[in-house]
Amino acid sequence: MARLKPETVARLKNVSTATLCTALFKRGLRNQFIQDVHRLNPGAGQMVGEAFTLRYIPAREDLNPLSVFRDPEHPQRKAVETCPPGAVLVVDSRGDARAASAGAILVSRLMVRGAAGIVTDGGLRDSPDIAKLAIPAYHRRASAPTNLTLHQAIDIDVPIGCGGVAVFPGDAVVGDGEGVVAIPAHLADEVAAEAVEMTAFEDFVTEEVLKGRSIVGLYPATSDQTLADFAAWRKANGR
Repeated sequence: MARLKPETVARLKNVSTATLCTALFKRGLRNQFIQDVHRLNPGAGQMVGEAFTLRYIPAREDLNPLSVFRDPEHPQRKAVETCPPGAVLVVDSRGDARAASAGAILVSRLMVRGAAGIVTDGGLRDSPDIAKLAIPAYHRRASAPTNLTLHQAIDIDVPIGCGGVAVFPGDAVVGDGEGVVAIPAHLADEVAAEAVEMTAFEDFVTEEVLKGRSIVGLYPATSDQTLADFAAWRKANGR
């Protein structure tokens, strides 16, 4: 698995998913924002880490009884026990939240092992308990039934689809209050660096707009005066 550079992680912790989507759009990538997932625990902060994946398929009853959990190689259990510290467990539940992808015990184990977060396009059970944990968690909606009723864990650390987005192992995964975006691994460094620059400019623009300035010539910066004012703002604010 590709490892994110510490400086890239630091940059991604301070930019929004909206800004990252714009930076990706400039590179021709229009479908990197995972659809219909919502954050359970805002107090856990920004989620940043490389993707470690788990894939479910529709359950076949004769292959998916409760006894499958006796197998230490069961993909769901193995994913929780092998997800690298600093990684985000990204789960392909086929967009089906009728049964849970995981529950509070497994998410707690991920947290203790140092995972950076979990995101599933299905549901999470024990969601009130997960909401109290200090690990970012995103899901489609709460779902009490065990995953065995509908989902069969089949693969880990393989390319998956999550919320309509192709996610590859090692991709940079960033989550904030708006949602989750997946950044192809080979673009993570440059996208993070550009997003920091974009964020500085957007912070400057926001201050100017709140002072009553028109967006014409300001956003986007189509006037020389805007560029001069921004340069002065950066110097004054150490940005």
